[in-house]
Amino acid sequence: MGIDFDAIKRKLERLSGNTKSRNTNWKPTEGEEHTVRLISFPDNDGQPFKELQFYYNIPGQRGLLAPFQFGQKDPVQELIGKLREDGSKESYELCKKLYPSMRVYAAVIVRGEEDKGVQIWGFGKTVYQKLLGMMVDEDYGDITDPVDGRDIKVICSKQPGQQWAKTEVLPRGKSTALSSDKNQIKEWLNNIPDVSSMFTSKTYEELSDIVNNWLNGDDGEESEGTEWGTGNTNKTSSKTDSNSSDSYDNIDDAFADLM
Repeated sequence: MGIDFDAIKRKLERLSGNTKSRNTNWKPTEGEEHTVRLISFPDNDGQPFKELQFYYNIPGQRGLLAPFQFGQKDPVQELIGKLREDGSKESYELCKKLYPSMRVYAAVIVRGEEDKGVQIWGFGKTVYQKLLGMMVDEDYGDITDPVDGRDIKVICSKQPGQQWAKTEVLPRGKSTALSSDKNQIKEWLNNIPDVSSMFTSKTYEELSDIVNNWLNGDDGEESEGTEWGTGNTNKTSSKTDSNSSDSYDNIDDAFADLM
C-alpha cells in the first residue's frame, strides 16, 4: 500500500493546530424524516458499528464509560461482585441500577448535510438489531458498502403518552453509491471520526469516588465529558426494567438473569 500523502497533510494540520474541531454528533430530530448512509468503521474486527458500555443510573451522571470493557480495573464491577456474593433481595435491586447498558455508534453521512462530512449517530439495542437484521437479509446485504450499499430512512416520533421517542429505520428501495464523486467517497472514508476519542473515561479513583458519594447519599454535580447527546434513553436493558426479584423462584435466579 502506497503512502497516503493527503492523510499525512491532515495529520500535520491537526498537530499544528490549524484545524478547527467540529461537532460530529448527530441525532434524528423528533417528528422529522431523515435519510442517512451508514459507513462501516475500519479496524473494528469486521463489525460495522461500535458498541460501548455505560453506567447510566448513578444520579448526577449522564453516562459513565465502563472501564472493564477496555480491560481496566472497574470499581463498579467490583461492587457488583460483592453484591452478588451477598445474594440478598436488596443487593439484587442495587445491582439492577449498577449494571451497564449498551450504546451503539455508527458513522453516517446525513443526506442534505453532506457538507458536514462523516457524523456519528448513537442508538440503542432495538435500532441496532434492525440494522444488523437488514445486513443479514439477502435482499439487502451490506448496506454500508460505499458502492452497492443502501441509504436508510430514519424516522423519530413519540406517540401521546409515551415517555421516550421511538426511532424507526427502513432501507431505501434500491442500492446506490455513497457519492457519485469517487474523490468525495475517498475523503469521507479517510475522515471517519474516532468514537473512543469523543468520551472522557474516569480513572479508577474518580469512579470510586462517584460511586461512594452516591452510596453515602451525596449525588454530587453532573459529570462532564461523559456520553453525549443520548440523555438517558437507554437507562437499563429490558431485563432490568421489567424484572424484579419477586418474579423469580429464588434470588439466585434473579441474579443470574442480570448476566
